[in-house]
Amino acid sequence: MSIDLLNIARTGVQASQAQLGVTSNNIANANTEGYNRQVATQSSLESQRLGNNFYGTGTYVSDVKRVYNEFAARELRIGQTSMSAAETSYSKLSELDQIYSQIGKMVPENLNNFFASINSVADLPTDLGIRTNSLSSAQQLAAGLNQMQSQLDGQVKQTNSQIESITTRINEISKELGNINLELMKSQGQDSQVLDKQDALILELSQYAQVNVIPLDTGAKSIMLGGSVMLVSGEVSMSMGISTGDPYPNEPRINASIGDKTLNIDPSKLGGQLGALFSFRDDTLLPASTELGQLALGIADTFNEMQSKGFDLNGDVGSDIFRDINDPLMASGRVGSNSTNSGTAAMSVNIDDVGALSGSTYQLSFTTANGYQLTDNQTGKVSNLTLSGTQLTSSAGFSINVAGGPIADGDKFEIRPTAGAAAGLKVVMTDPKGIAAAGPTLTSASTNLGNTSVSLNSMDSTVAGFQVGSTITFKLDTTLNTYQAFTSVGVSLGPSATYTGNNINAFGMDFDITGSGTSNSFTFDLAFAEGNNNNAVEMAKLSDVKLMNNGTGTLTSVFENTKLDIGSQTKSAEVRVGSASAIYQQAYDRVQSESGVNLDEEAANLLRFQQSYQAAARIMSTAQTIFDTLLSSVR
Repeated sequence: MSIDLLNIARTGVQASQAQLGVTSNNIANANTEGYNRQVATQSSLESQRLGNNFYGTGTYVSDVKRVYNEFAARELRIGQTSMSAAETSYSKLSELDQIYSQIGKMVPENLNNFFASINSVADLPTDLGIRTNSLSSAQQLAAGLNQMQSQLDGQVKQTNSQIESITTRINEISKELGNINLELMKSQGQDSQVLDKQDALILELSQYAQVNVIPLDTGAKSIMLGGSVMLVSGEVSMSMGISTGDPYPNEPRINASIGDKTLNIDPSKLGGQLGALFSFRDDTLLPASTELGQLALGIADTFNEMQSKGFDLNGDVGSDIFRDINDPLMASGRVGSNSTNSGTAAMSVNIDDVGALSGSTYQLSFTTANGYQLTDNQTGKVSNLTLSGTQLTSSAGFSINVAGGPIADGDKFEIRPTAGAAAGLKVVMTDPKGIAAAGPTLTSASTNLGNTSVSLNSMDSTVAGFQVGSTITFKLDTTLNTYQAFTSVGVSLGPSATYTGNNINAFGMDFDITGSGTSNSFTFDLAFAEGNNNNAVEMAKLSDVKLMNNGTGTLTSVFENTKLDIGSQTKSAEVRVGSASAIYQQAYDRVQSESGVNLDEEAANLLRFQQSYQAAARIMSTAQTIFDTLLSSVR
């Protein structure tokens, strides 16, 4: 037995050739997305004994592995999810911010123009041209709010479409990952190319939602979304789907299904682009829409109420300029009924006090144990409501009518008091003479004692005892809570009557009382004069009056606060993008430092293995020369 130089040289050539192949493959895939660098592990063949010594018999490539760090890959997936969520939020918020900055600027401008036109009517109350211009300003104001609501509705539809598109792509990835798992189970997870493809798909999936990867003994990997939804289990793939929104159909939900079983998913736990889109729709778009509706209700109610306090150019009590706030076209979408409700009760919402509205949404629930409970979705405050006849009255500026049948234990309803108002706002007045510029004159008797005062809310000419051109005097006793009304000549319109709270509604006059005192008299002069501008002056003053949000904001501030809030959210989202991008880049660099292809390093390896190949080939040449020499020596 002797040392087999030819065989040793052969193994060296084969090993060097394998190393060159791996190195060449790395260089060729240096720019391939998702490629993980490969390394060949070279080992020695078993030695043989010659005499008292052991001699090597050559080498071989024992393994070819991908350079892969599971912890670094997991860190990269987490970074990808956070960055995708931040970028999506910033993109959507930037779009909305631009809408409010460009299209939305016409809303406060139109409102200011309308107030200015009312001020012009106050200057020349009999000028029909100025009155016509004022109605045109009102129409522009309504059209601006209609258009703004249309833009918000368009954003909702676009967001829903993006959610559906992402869901479709997730299903495609789910099927591909299931097929890849089948291949990996055949090779026990040893095929590097398939593993690279799997990792690339998982990394893409982490853009859409948070991903948890669970390695299996079979070589496959199970994939979970959001920590709660098993998307892929071995070769079995689950599909994601979109279902009709509940209780509002235009707000679709996301679910996961396998076989005949379907599970609704909480989007707040998904993260990634999906979580960001749901958060944008539910936490930004919908509040912006309800606050826009709050402004529309404020505008309609404020000016319609002022109309009822004055006289138009025909000498009649003013009629509505805008559509009534409780008109069905203004009340569309105020109530949503949960699909799980077993009762047949139908709910409708009536706005009682626009100034008490907050722009929030509520959940109304009924249980036999606790009765009717109203929960503010913004603050979490729970109020117990008492059913009086068919009506539930809240302290939030609205009441709920219960009709249609019995309510069942556990039934729930979504209440959005301001929904639909911005889309339904419309000018219903067509005659410019209808603007109620004139107003009654209120005087208090010189003999009044105490600090009692009254403020007019509205007038109704259809009630007996009311007559334009006359006067009506109310004598009040705030100690006994009684009143009595008299004509201009002192004739009583009826016996003394009591009132509750601080409001009197009698003989066509509705007014509030503040202060206290006995035997106080207040006279309303209902005489009409074409040049009278009392009511128009009061209308114009409302631009600076805090009418909204329980007396804390003006009409304009409702819109401006929404605009500022969206701008603030956009700025915060921009900061989050920068932070998330930095974290992602750090994770990416770490993965690349371990698994990426370094061309300088591979070029050095190429030279090294080339030299090794040439040296092994030289051994073969040397062995041949020795063999030839031996043959020549015995001839």
